[in-house]
This record gives sequence, structure tokens and C-alpha cells, in this order.
Amino acid sequence: MKNYIIISLLLVICNAATATPGTHRDTNRTVADTDSVVRKQSVSLGVNYGSDIQFFGRTGPVKYPYMSADAIYNFKSGFFIYGSVVQVFGYTPVIDEVDAGAGYLFKYTKNFTGTFSYTHFFFTDQAPPVIVSASSNDINFKNSYDWGVLKTAGTFDYLFGDANDYFLTFSISKYIEPGWKLFGDQDYLSFNPGANLIMGTQNFVGRYAAEHSSELFYQDYIPGLDAPPPFRDFDNGRFNILNYSFKLPIAYNMPHYTFEASWKYSLPVNVDGALRNHREVFFNLTFYYLFFK
Repeated sequence: MKNYIIISLLLVICNAATATPGTHRDTNRTVADTDSVVRKQSVSLGVNYGSDIQFFGRTGPVKYPYMSADAIYNFKSGFFIYGSVVQVFGYTPVIDEVDAGAGYLFKYTKNFTGTFSYTHFFFTDQAPPVIVSASSNDINFKNSYDWGVLKTAGTFDYLFGDANDYFLTFSISKYIEPGWKLFGDQDYLSFNPGANLIMGTQNFVGRYAAEHSSELFYQDYIPGLDAPPPFRDFDNGRFNILNYSFKLPIAYNMPHYTFEASWKYSLPVNVDGALRNHREVFFNLTFYYLFFK
């Protein structure tokens, strides 16, 4: 729910601890957006606040601010397992979603890395109708290359469940570490501005509209009707550009923990179906602690 809360969420790299759940990933979610990749045995625990849930460039008809807690265990071999719980503000369940997954970190060269992971999403019966709930499984494959001046990444996601979709996400970022010391010799600030392009199908939009039609604002809504008008069919299975986004994460770092504030400006495009998506600014606060063994 969350980032897909993605996927990105759901989705699926913890750059500071080796790997993390994503999805979804596209917002990013869970751990902070630092830029170092290590391959050590470690445990990472984090909490995250998000101003709204976004799923591969799409949001629901209302905002769903949320909190999440995450744990990732990394093995020296490159394997990792993770889990997270999500609570959407304003709804009765203490836990609305539980995510669990596993994956493997590839280190092809010093500058070229990748991850492959699988995540399953469990939703409670009383979970709010967030846009991500049409899919319960995510297979994620991501490759990143650090060119020195810039870092580029390409990610493939296949989501399946009540709706099946696949996505390609291309990103570019620049890690900046000015070397400023605030309170001691070990702390420092870091910046990691970047841009993302998401392409994919959006069958999840049609599924979401069919299951939650009474909560949607249709573009052809006629005031005075007792019920929403019939939902029109769209070619949601067409592969298309879905979203552009620009982000600015600012992190305060210590040897074992990071506190990060992040802003993302999102521009949805080719919005087919019942959702009235629009440009939006997302805000996230993240804290995580890393234990090395």
C-alpha cells in the first residue's frame, strides 16, 4: 500500500543496508534514500511516515497518509529477507498491511550492482481502499550503475494478483556529501536529488474502479445521481508512460543510523480510467538503524 507505497514499497532496494522491500517501491517507501551499497551481515530497522500512498505513479481518490515499520536482514552471501507493517491514518485496524519477501544482491563490478526479489502483500479485511490493493505479489529486478558523476538505474516489476501488470522504471540520481559536520566528527549531511520515469500497464486501475466505484470521482459524474454512472472501459493493458517524478532527499547520517526528509514532485500522464490523478508533492520522513555483525 505504501510505496507502493513501491513498490517502491514495495520498492526493492535498501541502498544503505544492501536491500529492502520496495514497490512499490516507487515512492518510495521504507528506508532512507542513501547511496552506499555494502555486502555485510547486518540487520536494519526503520520507521517511515508518508503523506500519501502512490502506486507506480497513481494515487487513490483521497489522500492516505501512513506510517510503516520495516526490518531487513542481510546475509554476507548476498541474500536478504525483509518484512514490513503499514498503518494508514484514520482507519480502525492497527495494521492494514503486512509485506514479506526475500531476494539476492548481485555485485557484478565495483560500480555495477543489481537485486532480484519477490514480495507478497497481505491486506487485512478492514484495510482502507488504497490503490495498490489490486495486486498482492511483486517480482522485482533492478540494476544500477554508478558513473561517478551520476548514478543510473533500471527496474522491472511484474505484479500479479487480482490484476496483472508490468512496469519499467528508469532513474537518475546524484549523491552529494558536502562533508559538513554538525555536532561531531562522525555525523554528516547528504543529498541525493534524482528523477524517475515510470512506464507500464495499468490494469490495476480498472480492477480498483470495479471494486471501489462508489468512492471514485468519475470525470463524467452527473450531480444528483443516486449512484455513480457506469464505468467506461479503457485500454489499461496498453504499455505506456505513466509518471515523471523529481525527488530531493536530505539525510542526517551517523555511523549506524540515518534520519531523512524527502520531497517528491510527481507528474502523472496518460491517466486512463476512473482515477482523477493530478500533480502532487509527496513528503516522507524516515529513520532507520543499522546493526552490523
